Amino acid sequence: MNFIRDYLQEVRQIAELINLEAINRLVQQLVAVRARGGRLFILGVGGSAANASHAVNDFRKIAGIECYAPTDNVAELTARTNDESWGTVFASWLETSRLSDKDAIFILSVGGGDMARNISPNLVLAVELARARGAAVLGIVGRDGGYTARSGTAVVIVPTVNAATITPHTETFQAVIWHLLVSHPDLKRMETKWESSAGG
Repeated sequence: MNFIRDYLQEVRQIAELINLEAINRLVQQLVAVRARGGRLFILGVGGSAANASHAVNDFRKIAGIECYAPTDNVAELTARTNDESWGTVFASWLETSRLSDKDAIFILSVGGGDMARNISPNLVLAVELARARGAAVLGIVGRDGGYTARSGTAVVIVPTVNAATITPHTETFQAVIWHLLVSHPDLKRMETKWESSAGG
């Protein structure tokens, strides 16, 4: 029972500590991407890749933003990993997708990438490409020292309240925040089924 209580207390703490202005900057960037007809590319590995797939659905269906996740195509992802390298899979995918200054990449990651420590180098190279192309770099990460947090246009850092639970809390709050984003009145275009059904 102690673990359950403590874990949920940490969730409450994170919700109270999260930077609201950073979330608002994400809203503004996403509004701008949609207004200029840009595309949103959501990048993540591990649990964040699963979150990326879900988020793509929501940004497309609810917010009306053209959106893709390279990890949704496992054939291309594994072919690029096999033939090129794990480190370049996202950057080469974005090059083929003709990433431009109208677009944005959206990093979902616990650490945000660290080339020196060989942690998620694919995210680092994707951020570098986006910056070179003039694309916005957005993110929700759990570490302030990672490459995404240091180099991004608008990045929300999920506060660390317990070093032992950084990963589950970061991946949980990725979902909390992207659902907030697509529900925001400046972004939401389509009602969801249960909310639009009279009487629930």
